[in-house]
Amino acid sequence: MRIALVGTAYPFRGGLATFNERLATELLAQGHQVQIFTFTVQYPTWLFPGKTQYRAGPPPPLPIVRILHALNPLSWRKTGQAIATFQPELVLAKFWLPFMAPALGSALRMARQRYPSLLRLAILDNVVPHEARPADRLLTRYFIGAVEGALAMSRTVEEDWRACTAKPVQRLFHPIYDTYGAPLPREEACQALGLDPAYRYFLFFGLIRPYKGLDLLLEAWKAPALQAQTHLRLLIAGELYEPLERYAALLQAPENQGRVFFHEGFVPDEKVPLYFSAADAVVQPYRSATQSGVTQIAYHFLRPMVVTRTGSLPEMVPHGKAGFVCDPDPVALTQALLEMAQTPVERFQPALEQLRNAWSWSAFVQKLLEFASSLRDACAVPK
Repeated sequence: MRIALVGTAYPFRGGLATFNERLATELLAQGHQVQIFTFTVQYPTWLFPGKTQYRAGPPPPLPIVRILHALNPLSWRKTGQAIATFQPELVLAKFWLPFMAPALGSALRMARQRYPSLLRLAILDNVVPHEARPADRLLTRYFIGAVEGALAMSRTVEEDWRACTAKPVQRLFHPIYDTYGAPLPREEACQALGLDPAYRYFLFFGLIRPYKGLDLLLEAWKAPALQAQTHLRLLIAGELYEPLERYAALLQAPENQGRVFFHEGFVPDEKVPLYFSAADAVVQPYRSATQSGVTQIAYHFLRPMVVTRTGSLPEMVPHGKAGFVCDPDPVALTQALLEMAQTPVERFQPALEQLRNAWSWSAFVQKLLEFASSLRDACAVPK
């Protein structure tokens, strides 16, 4: 099958690019013809809160065309024409932010006008964004009008889609991020990060934004019950998408002195194994969530998790089996962290291994293509 992917890819960095490139790799491995259509400009500088949108290093061995400018309508038309010229049977468009709806929606409409037999399917990270902006609903509806159906990777996103449209949606799972190689020996990873392997490390990983709840975690970390766990340390690794001042008082609190290590900055792919190999557990204290790529990295490295009861996190981390689930507040987090600290990590290994094996990319692609086939028949898209 000829399949076009529209969304973030090299030279852009982050989880969106990782997902799209891994999906393309799996489709190619299964014998499909694939073309990725990615951005020339993804975010304008005024909208992007990080230090850079780009990653260093050579491109992956994938057919990637940089053509789509998020703010240039001429490029939207050009992208649609390029997709149609490729003549795909299926177009997969990653959707995560209403801001991208005009570019993605227009390109998909143009592609369908030029090549009516293609089927357009959205892969949804979010329908409702974590941080709302004016016109979000209007923009999202514009994108929805450009696809025949969607794939959701959590119950929350599936429900949000159904609240917006009667178009078909299929809920699958977020596949495991297995692109980071095997775990490293713990002592080796700690040494590379400048950490003392005598301590146990709980890891907060990824971009730091208000909805990620790092302040809740730092407040919980001050609790006397956790201070009494003298073998515990909190390791924070991620790029700030908001001012450091929001966390300064908590980071500098006397109760947290010497107990928190903050490695601020975007973590490139080659360093991801260091952090997850050094960690004894991963903490996701999110105020809100749909699904999380951090969870899938933790599964790849077989690290148990403490997650909050929001979005799909309780679905993805069975309580007491792959970790612990709690409410998103400091008191509940304290109790869950204490329970994790007092539980042998070996207890979690069977469930972690079982779910890691179940959430494979090959299984994801199989179910995706089955849904696309049924959708083509239901929508009477010409073959």
